[in-house]
Amino acid sequence: MHRFTGEEAGMEDKISIRGRTARNMVRLANHLPVFGNMMQNGEVRKRLSERERPWECPEHLLLERLELSSCTMELLRKKDRDAAGVILQLHGGGYYGRLNNTYRYMAGLYNELSRGFDVLSVDYRTAPEHPYPAALYDALEAYEWILKRDYKTVIVAGDSAGGGLSLALGLYLRDHDMPMPAGIITMSAWTDLTRSGESYQENFEVDPIFGGTRDTLVYKDWYYQERDPQDPYISPVNGDYRGFPPMLMQVGEYEMLLSDTLTVAEKAAAAGVSVKQHTYMGMFHVFQMGLLLYPEAKNAWIEVGHFIRKVSRRQIQTGRTEDGNVSDQALS
Repeated sequence: MHRFTGEEAGMEDKISIRGRTARNMVRLANHLPVFGNMMQNGEVRKRLSERERPWECPEHLLLERLELSSCTMELLRKKDRDAAGVILQLHGGGYYGRLNNTYRYMAGLYNELSRGFDVLSVDYRTAPEHPYPAALYDALEAYEWILKRDYKTVIVAGDSAGGGLSLALGLYLRDHDMPMPAGIITMSAWTDLTRSGESYQENFEVDPIFGGTRDTLVYKDWYYQERDPQDPYISPVNGDYRGFPPMLMQVGEYEMLLSDTLTVAEKAAAAGVSVKQHTYMGMFHVFQMGLLLYPEAKNAWIEVGHFIRKVSRRQIQTGRTEDGNVSDQALS
């Protein structure tokens, strides 16, 4: 167990009580005998996703399921009007977990914070049955579906593996002279499947989810298998970010994957990309899944809302006051 130094303890005082409680609960759940290992391997999440109750869509929204050639996707939209923009949501789960209700709640928040953008969530194929490039090709097909519609603004957003997939999709689009999105949002992006970043060692003991063991999703080769994990489409940390749109990259301070975000942000900024990189003090991997339950998660979502509206203002004149407030309507 990590013991805080005096300086670290002082920094801890700046984290909300609810944020610290959430982190401690995550640590406890991921380090219980037997059950904890199943949590870290993604097995618990996979089983829960297969047995979860049907999601109750908020009354002001519609959820439409669509078929692609190899997978399905879900379009969440407002009932009363057509959207000017769309957010392509690529979920996390180590390229092993599938789309689940947590991401439907996140889609609701994306819809609200964007003031009505459609949200397209891709249930892309996952490893080990469908290794690389299945997920990338499914994300690409969903993006091509978007390009055939009349959206004025397209934003790609993803967490963990979905964050890495968002960046890999951007690299593929740029390399193949396809239209780029207006912006990219990543939360705790998994960009280095070689695990070469400094934080894999420096945060090994303090990471509440993946720390203290190498028997986790982070150390599996399920996704790339016989492929070279150095490939930028697999590990976007090795990519060239010239020509990329504005990016918002959020990450938690205690993550083993911290350097995955920091390195990409540094490379993108050096390439002339507008990057807002925010490391949230004392937070853990994809803490934004807490939605509005504790201040750090809520503040991260407010930041997401500001970014979406800043990007969309370049193409859409809304004429609305932006107060940065977040309501609970999308979660009802």
